[in-house]
Amino acid sequence: MEKFIKFDKMITPTIIKIVFWIGVALSLIGAIASIVQGMSYYGHPSQILLGLVMIVLGPLLVRIYCELLIIMFKMYETLIEVKTLLSNKNLSNDMNDTTSNE
Repeated sequence: MEKFIKFDKMITPTIIKIVFWIGVALSLIGAIASIVQGMSYYGHPSQILLGLVMIVLGPLLVRIYCELLIIMFKMYETLIEVKTLLSNKNLSNDMNDTTSNE
């Protein structure tokens, strides 16, 4: 709980996974609606083709967008790890310097 309050643990990557599945569902619903409308009396046959393209490209584009967002958070976590390692290394070097001066 302390990490959550201090913003040390990010919850957004988990939320992004939920957003991905919602986006996939919405793109599939939109694609099916386009196909059904294309098959109706007032629809245009090109809507059927558009619906089929949406079935393939919709989830793919949602996945790419979500992956780009997750990459940003992974970069942040890696930078924090590097910062921690460097600060630990500097502390150990400072301790060695002070003991060698005595």
